[in-house]
Parts: sequence; C-alpha cells; structure tokens
Amino acid sequence: MLGFLLFSFSLSAQFDQGPQSRVETHTITSQVLSAERQYTVFLPKSYDLEPGRQYPILYLLHGMMDTNTGWYERGHVKDVMDQLVASGEACEMIIVTPDAGGNVFEGYWNGYFDMPGWSYETFFFTEFLAHIESEYRVIGEKSYRAIAGLSMGGGGTTSYAQRYPELFSSAYAMSALMSIPEGNAVPPQSPDDKMAILTRSVIDHSCIKYVEEADDARKELMRTVKWFVDCGDDDFLIDRNIEFYQAMRRAEIPLEFRVRDGAHTWEYWHSALYISLPFASRNFGK
Repeated sequence: MLGFLLFSFSLSAQFDQGPQSRVETHTITSQVLSAERQYTVFLPKSYDLEPGRQYPILYLLHGMMDTNTGWYERGHVKDVMDQLVASGEACEMIIVTPDAGGNVFEGYWNGYFDMPGWSYETFFFTEFLAHIESEYRVIGEKSYRAIAGLSMGGGGTTSYAQRYPELFSSAYAMSALMSIPEGNAVPPQSPDDKMAILTRSVIDHSCIKYVEEADDARKELMRTVKWFVDCGDDDFLIDRNIEFYQAMRRAEIPLEFRVRDGAHTWEYWHSALYISLPFASRNFGK
C-alpha cells in the first residue's frame, strides 16, 4: 500500500507542473479594413500569477500565403520560448502575431503595406497596436517593443522599423523580402490582380532603396534600432539581403548579419527563433 501511495505521489508530481505559458487566438474588428482580423498571442507562464506585472512585447510577422497561426503551428514558438525562458536565454515577453492575409492566389488580400483595397499598415499602427497594448499588460515604450518576421514579414519588419524607428527597440528580419527588382514585377492579369498589387507595394517600399535615399536625420533615427538580418545561403532572397546589408554598411547603420546553412523553409525559421528571441530579450530596456 505504501509503495502504491509513493508511486501515485510521484506520478502526480510529474504531471502537476503548475502554471504554464499559453497561446490564445482572438479577433479584432477593423474600421480601417472594414473586416475582422484574427491575431494570436503567446502569454508567459507568470502572466496570471503576477497580475500587476507588465511585459515587453514582440510583434512577430508571418510570410506570404500564411496567417497568424503559422508561427505557432509550424514554427513552434511556444515550445521554443518555454525552453529559452527556462534556460535564461530569453526573458518572459508577450508575443503577438497578426493576420496580414492568407493565400493571395485564392483572392485573399495580403501584405503589410497600404495598397488599393488593403490599408493594412494604417490598420496596424492606428488600430492594432493600440488594441493589443490596451488589452494586454504591455510596457508600451519603444525600449520594450520589438518586431521580427520571416519572408514577406521580414520585409514588413524591416520597413516598419525603418519608417517607425521611434516605436521599436530591435528588428530581426529572417529570409526577408527586402525588395523586388523592377524587372521581376508580376504583370497584372486584371486591374484588381492582388498578387500584382502586392508585388508593386513591395517595390514601392524597397528596404534597400529606403536606406540608399535616407538623409542624415533619418539615418540617425534608424541607428536607434538594433538590427539583425538572417538569411540562408540557399535562400532565393539571399542577394536582396546582401544588398540591404551593403546599403546599411554604406550608411554606417550598425547591424548584425548572418548567412547560415539553409533555404526558405520552416526548418530555417524555426532555428532562427533560438537567435531572434534572445536578441530581442537582450535589447529590451536599452
């Protein structure tokens, strides 16, 4: 009987791990977009235990054809965060992934910029940030707000931090769609061809051109952001990321640049979380 009780206690102890981090998905009704948009939130395990505590926040942007759930279902953000917080490599933070689209080939709007029929950037900065940072216990200051993203979201990350440097302490761009050469633009099949409109918006918001044309005052503002660019050596966007790195070097804007073994894949972006989350953590509060 004693052995059974000891076994039961041991088994109970293994499964009774106390409070855990959690992931939630909610919806915001946007007046700007005239639509409802979902978003997914990671909350650290201390969130309910310490109701008076405020947290740094990371806005994590998805890629083209993906949605707000991709980073959790395929990137396994929750598992990586739990591991990094337990090891002391990352601090507890709130992570928010908005939904900027879906499958554009199926007629869904997509992209992080304002374009005809889709004013997503206006929505993000006038509605979404205010909603998130009032709904959750966020330290609503530049030094505790970071942004990161992959592919199209990496380009969005870079462009947002370039043009709104007063809002973000750090920016981590993975396999980023920094620009599209003019000759590679998608020719429109019809006036409302969403892929052609999206392609045009990326060209118009070229992260490389933005640095090249920045005046001294804008360069100085960009230096207030900690930059990290991470791209695989077999990624089809590697040349655009190298061009961005070179433009930043010429402009004397400090950044970390890594070319690692890999391609434009979830395996690569999952591995990037082990670098990007500690990077954001190190730069909070600075």
